[in-house]
Amino acid sequence: QVQLVESGGGLVQPGGSLRLSCAASGFTLDDYTIAWFRQAPGKEREGVSCISRSDGKTYYVDSVKGRFTISRDNAKNTVYLQMYSLKPEDTAVYYCAATARVMGVTIWAPHYDYWGQGTQVTVSS
Repeated sequence: QVQLVESGGGLVQPGGSLRLSCAASGFTLDDYTIAWFRQAPGKEREGVSCISRSDGKTYYVDSVKGRFTISRDNAKNTVYLQMYSLKPEDTAVYYCAATARVMGVTIWAPHYDYWGQGTQVTVSS
């Protein structure tokens, strides 16, 4: 059974850090392009970051550049999103997603076939 499970969310003060994990079961993450999306209350889902299956190229939306880092640990079949200097506007449910159909980076949600259940990130003092 193909499954993605996110973890690592929580409540953090502005300026703090969190590391989200996306663990895969039923398939090998290295064969997939992986992205992180987020959705805040009342807002549309937004692609945040992506790491390609082909060459490990990464992409970040402008609002998180320099603050977030996406990486993969093939031995653990897990992708991470390290988040620094968190801001209240980063508050959202964060989802990881996987696709084998796209070799490069993409944050177009319809490209993704597998989704996790989401983990809540709340940035507040």
